[in-house]
Amino acid sequence: MNNFKQIKHLYARAAFGIRFEDLHDHEHWSVKKAVKKLFKASEVNEPLLAIDENIDLRYRLNQMEETRKQIQQDRNQQEKKLNTAWIERMGTTDAQLREKLTLFWHNHFACNIGNSLYAQQLNNVERKNALGNFKTLVLEVSKTPAMLQFLNNQQNQKGHPNENFARELMELFTLGRGNYTEDDIKQSARAFTGWAFDRNGEFTFRPRVHDEGEKTFFGKTANFCGEDIIDTILARKECASFISKKLYRYLVNDTIDENHVKQMADVFYNSNYEIKPLLEYIFTADWFYEDKNIGNLIKSPVELLVGLNRQFYISYQNPDVLIQFQRALGQLLFRPPNVAGWAGGRNWIDSSSLMYRMKIPSIILNAGLIEFEGKANPEDEAYLAATRKQQLNVIKRVQAQPDWTKFMADIPKNTSNDEIARFMLEPVANNLEIKEASQINDIKTLVIQLVSTPEYQLC
Repeated sequence: MNNFKQIKHLYARAAFGIRFEDLHDHEHWSVKKAVKKLFKASEVNEPLLAIDENIDLRYRLNQMEETRKQIQQDRNQQEKKLNTAWIERMGTTDAQLREKLTLFWHNHFACNIGNSLYAQQLNNVERKNALGNFKTLVLEVSKTPAMLQFLNNQQNQKGHPNENFARELMELFTLGRGNYTEDDIKQSARAFTGWAFDRNGEFTFRPRVHDEGEKTFFGKTANFCGEDIIDTILARKECASFISKKLYRYLVNDTIDENHVKQMADVFYNSNYEIKPLLEYIFTADWFYEDKNIGNLIKSPVELLVGLNRQFYISYQNPDVLIQFQRALGQLLFRPPNVAGWAGGRNWIDSSSLMYRMKIPSIILNAGLIEFEGKANPEDEAYLAATRKQQLNVIKRVQAQPDWTKFMADIPKNTSNDEIARFMLEPVANNLEIKEASQINDIKTLVIQLVSTPEYQLC
């Protein structure tokens, strides 16, 4: 049985795409065998270790302005280093499923802080638990300095509760709106008083500022602590449904099928929130491979860039260009727009951004030139203003080196242009594009034309 279509779809959703050689090797595999291989490749958790200094500890009162400016420059460099390290990891790792789910949890537990060491710690918690237990993931995320700082729980004290963390825990991380009351927020916030972190970035419980009084939460009264609140939340099946819906939109379809989501929630809840059985259920379900669920999702900017990097073995003279691309396309890793994260789906594209996205692959693959517009930060705007008159500098900044030799080696001999087009695009290109592709003699020209189509934006 030829499962070309199914295996290609599986890797588009559970990973960042599949290379032609691997698809050719796997197309006669069963779906279950391919799913098992993806999980096997992601068994080992390898933390990201790009940052080893907490620059915030350098700050002192009455510092010279020049010193403070240098510290800020170093912070910016750390942020770029962390960003490009993760992009490189996603583009080269065999543990694609773990990284794809880490990207999902990165948006689910959206956090935007200026401390790259704390951001890396949170990212590694998400990576470690990406395929593990959701309850453990929630608890460990809740105790990271990044999340405690971002949602102000460091200031949550007895007599002066700060409700930010408790609110987002229920609204965005576990239950969704409508499944709790304002009083539930107030009471649970008291339970999280005293949760903080020390100067070394380690979680600490401060009993002196913890509210030890009784709290009434979801109709039960007790001397709840933070862990009790998380236990109580996850005991409610609404949590399993909420997470299942988000995963369905990420992995299957923007349009929810309530019956499928209910099946997913049952699997998730009955496994005590184990993530792996839920994913196995999704990836082996017949409905996952229905035509309506294939080629219907818009790639996020990061998925687009990582997919190109994996497929064409791209190296960059200056990896910072990847940060420019992310900004321009509206998804800068570690800098979500708000606590709700990136909206995703059709929000990734409008008429102008589609044209921009269609230019990027050919620019990267053909050593082209592009000007970044609209979403650059002030520092980059100053750079661009200085270099628009010196376009060679811009070219140097954007230049990439795809390894065409490796790419060509992935394509079996005597592969037709039609087959290449059907591999590169999802959904399959229309008849006109297939006909045009068949008339191109040079594979490099053919491929660049294919990745510049609207269909390449889909997965």
